[in-house]
Amino acid sequence: MKVLVIGSGGREHALVWKLSQSEKVKAIYCAPGNAGIRKLATCVKIAADDVDGLLDFAIRESICLTVVGPENALAAGIVDRFQAKELRIFGPTAAAAELEGSKVFCKDFLKKYNIPTAEYESFDRPDAAKKFIDKIGAPCVVKADGLASGKGVLVCQTKTEAKHAVDLIMKDRAFGEAGSRVVVEEFLSGEEASFIAFVDGENVLPLPSSQDHKAIFEGDRGPNTGGMGAYSPAPVLDDSMTMRVMNEVMLPAVRGMAAEGRPYKGMLYAGLMLDGDKINVLEFNCRFGDPECQPLLMRLQTDVVDIFEKAIDGALDEIELEIDPRPAVCVVMASEGYPGSYKAGKPITGLVNAAKLKDVMVFHAGTTIENQTTLTAGGRVLGVTAMDISIAKAIERAYKAVDKIKWKGSYFRRDIGHRALRRLQKHTGPAVSIVMGSDSDLPVMQTAADFLTSVGIKHEMLISSAHRTPEQTAEYARTAARRGLKIIIAGAGMSAHLAGVIAAHTTLPVIGVPIDTSPLNGLDALLSTVQMPPGIPVATMGIGKSGAKNAAVLAARILAINDQEITEALRQFSHEMEEQVAAKNLALQQAKGQTSA
Repeated sequence: MKVLVIGSGGREHALVWKLSQSEKVKAIYCAPGNAGIRKLATCVKIAADDVDGLLDFAIRESICLTVVGPENALAAGIVDRFQAKELRIFGPTAAAAELEGSKVFCKDFLKKYNIPTAEYESFDRPDAAKKFIDKIGAPCVVKADGLASGKGVLVCQTKTEAKHAVDLIMKDRAFGEAGSRVVVEEFLSGEEASFIAFVDGENVLPLPSSQDHKAIFEGDRGPNTGGMGAYSPAPVLDDSMTMRVMNEVMLPAVRGMAAEGRPYKGMLYAGLMLDGDKINVLEFNCRFGDPECQPLLMRLQTDVVDIFEKAIDGALDEIELEIDPRPAVCVVMASEGYPGSYKAGKPITGLVNAAKLKDVMVFHAGTTIENQTTLTAGGRVLGVTAMDISIAKAIERAYKAVDKIKWKGSYFRRDIGHRALRRLQKHTGPAVSIVMGSDSDLPVMQTAADFLTSVGIKHEMLISSAHRTPEQTAEYARTAARRGLKIIIAGAGMSAHLAGVIAAHTTLPVIGVPIDTSPLNGLDALLSTVQMPPGIPVATMGIGKSGAKNAAVLAARILAINDQEITEALRQFSHEMEEQVAAKNLALQQAKGQTSA
């Protein structure tokens, strides 16, 4: 099929790159594109908001699928125009895109459908907005109502600063017609995250979590930009919080839009503020985030054409996303002076060397080519994106590529991903505890300890008896989670009540290992460990050393859900087991051959 991508930024380069991997795609066009995109697609000199020109081109070239990148084209009604000509296009209609196109509409919508958001008021006169600022005090947030390329949100620390922001938006028209109205809202503290999903009018198919860095300076200081970097996944959005966002934000929003007579199809991006167990929606965008799109599409393994087609047809419930478990990080390289004024036309060097690095993609945002030389042509110039087995290693790989790229006046932040690193490094102690009822159990339980060490999992060992030291055992279990432990492995023989006693005093997963220390060859320990009353679960392994090792493997698999380094270590372990079986089989075949001879 022939595919048309609309836009010229890093998001569109990532979309073109991902589309080029589909066997269903024979030709890709991009309007207007950039220097990086032209290596994968035919760039067409039509502006992204020239709806008439784009429609004529799509009809003339028999385009099978159009994917809209930027918000301006959506707000201009490009989806409505294409649909009127029975052309397949991925994105929301103009009515649905008002969710991003008007901050006032969005805030009113959130309030109407009880979707959590900051308290606010909207104004079309500066003096009324300033009176409200006097009422709520500072800090507060002032937002231009319309589209402002991600720069129309001003976080103000004082009332004077907030009133100046109102004048900047409404009187000076710093953001053009986007500033005809403003929203003034309460300041929310916490940690921001991006939740982006494919939507087909009814079904919501979420991508992994992500987080961007909007401020221009390191430490998240300075004015907002379109985004100086992003990473996925975002540790702040764990599985429990993800489920809540789906149920409290995404699904109510999609159902609400349908109830408003504005059925939503396309990308739905919720900008969230998370503070403990509180969720608030900062904004909705009607497109892939930029730069969140870059690491998300690096991780996406499902054919993106299939996803777009199912979304258009209202059948997203028929598809599941395949995601590379490795984290991805994007570092934006910008022109000096951005987000203010900057000079373009600077020659860029080092692109080829950076692209040679494994698991690195250099996505172009603001570039052009003149006389076979790649030049800067925008504020945000490149999005250097890398994957690796952990966020820390992905960050390291991305900056290794960034350091190979040069132009006069280039600027980038050196701290992309700092929130993720800080959150992941909060606990550096043992994650698994191995408890045994007697020192005689140590030779068996050492097998579990050895395996945990081999896959890089910190652990501690303790002798504590369910019968001889019951208070110590109960207190240890009660305080385990508080001390940062994630899983407890309990090994004991004979009556073997240790695992059950521990499970009764903690909410952590408990894995029981029966040990052979009686004339019944460990069967008594097995039955005592496995037969727990309802509500006191114990995952019970086999008897002895093999059970102890499997307990450690299971513990590692549980921890690997949120740790890519452990996932990689487990893969290596599985590979080694395969090699051992293959070696034994080869030895068997060789022995048979010698016997036959």
